[in-house]
Amino acid sequence: MEGYLWWAIAGMTLIIAELLTGTFYLLVIGVAGLAGAAVSYLNYSLGVQAVVAAAVATIGVVLVNRYRVTQSKSGSGASLDVGQSVVLDSWVNKKDGLARVRYRNALWDAKILDEQAPEVGSALYIRNVEGNTLHVSKTFAA
Repeated sequence: MEGYLWWAIAGMTLIIAELLTGTFYLLVIGVAGLAGAAVSYLNYSLGVQAVVAAAVATIGVVLVNRYRVTQSKSGSGASLDVGQSVVLDSWVNKKDGLARVRYRNALWDAKILDEQAPEVGSALYIRNVEGNTLHVSKTFAA
């Protein structure tokens, strides 16, 4: 079997394996394998093939890592629940602002952020999610 086929098979295997992980690291390493296949197809030596594959893999991993760091700093990992409306169902401890709210047809623990306690049945908005507790307020803030 030709050398470029081995590179191509390895690259495609890594790309397919990426579908199971979703991290993009195996994707760029798989693309590096395909780059090695292209260089092998052009009849360059094994050393040149390895250097090209390693360079493409290194550049790709650095770019993916920078992208992930940028995304984590930009706050794009914020909860999709923030800004959604809930209904105050009952009070657990009115003094401490702890209540139960109805959200997505289920009862959730909630911390009321407002100083003035809302009435049961009031519409509130999710401001933050901390574990299983929704932090809610009368004001909408997405």
